[in-house]
Amino acid sequence: MTKTTAPASPEPQADRRRFVAGAASLLSTGSLTACATAPAADSRRRFEFALIGDMPYNRAQEAEYDRVMQELNARELAFVAHVGDFQFDPRPYERNPASSRPPGDDATYDYVLGTFNASKNPLVVTPGDNDWADLVELQTRKVDPLDRLNKVRSMFYPKGSSLGQRRMAVTSQADVDPAHAAFRENLSWSIGGVDFVTLHIIGSNDNMGRGPALEAEQKQRKVANLDWLKRAFAQARERKSLGLVLIIHANIGFENVWPASYLGRYYRPLGGVKAPAKVEPTAYDDYLRALAAEMEDYTAPTLLLHGDTHLFRIDKPLFSARTQRPFENFTRVETFGWPDTHWVNIAVDPAQPQLFTVNPRMVPGNNPNRRAAKPD
Repeated sequence: MTKTTAPASPEPQADRRRFVAGAASLLSTGSLTACATAPAADSRRRFEFALIGDMPYNRAQEAEYDRVMQELNARELAFVAHVGDFQFDPRPYERNPASSRPPGDDATYDYVLGTFNASKNPLVVTPGDNDWADLVELQTRKVDPLDRLNKVRSMFYPKGSSLGQRRMAVTSQADVDPAHAAFRENLSWSIGGVDFVTLHIIGSNDNMGRGPALEAEQKQRKVANLDWLKRAFAQARERKSLGLVLIIHANIGFENVWPASYLGRYYRPLGGVKAPAKVEPTAYDDYLRALAAEMEDYTAPTLLLHGDTHLFRIDKPLFSARTQRPFENFTRVETFGWPDTHWVNIAVDPAQPQLFTVNPRMVPGNNPNRRAAKPD
């Protein structure tokens, strides 16, 4: 079983200048390009990586996010994975525009990219719905979500490389699959005999129900994601990889397809609430079916990492259609997210039968229950 252990905002413009200037300085000296790549796939050894996401949302959280990044920069990590939603949802933003940077604004993307490139460890990000799709909800100004999607792709996915001061080599779906040449954000890489894959699956029902243009985008992206998922499992089998890690943004609703007996026990502690007699289809159902089908004959330890619902959790939520029991070798980890600004450490150790050890890391300065009381 996967093991766990419990373990005044800066001036916005100055903060942005600090991150962007730092990244620009690194670029000018060549430090970002002349950097180490990931270890060879057959170099099977222990290593650690970090999982973060759904941050920074607002001005208050930026200071907490800075403390998270400082902690990560103090560690030697194979990489940092950000599961998306690196800017605020436009709906609460519009209720209080002074609370955060404007979602979808070029300067906001510049700020975020600066923080990513200031990471001393390689950093990869998969987009969240806040980062482009939810911009359709903006009322006070007109923003084209598809234009912002192109912006995200062009800014955050350099060819063949992660972000960060020390970069690692990655493979993009755009470079190996001509049928999906637009999907430069779907990445793969290998470290220590373990395969890693990002898939562009987002919250807000994967962007369905928002008009013909966005639904057409979602259908095209789903085809690309399913192809990339199938390729990931095929490659892991061919390489005899020690394990496979899938990194997405969305909480894809495993519970929607649980057997009735498990779903009943899930709802039992919620007084006055019963499991629904019928669960409505979602845009994620095809992903759940594809995952379960692949896992039926895949026996290596497999992690699925995501954000979206901002609730740290570790569980075994994927069920076999053959046995109606959870796959023992499949584990889901959801990272912290706004307003809880912490991170998750994941150790990969070939000497451990389950391969992965997951540890939540609580950042001391970001815990509201332990902050010193304010003087009267």
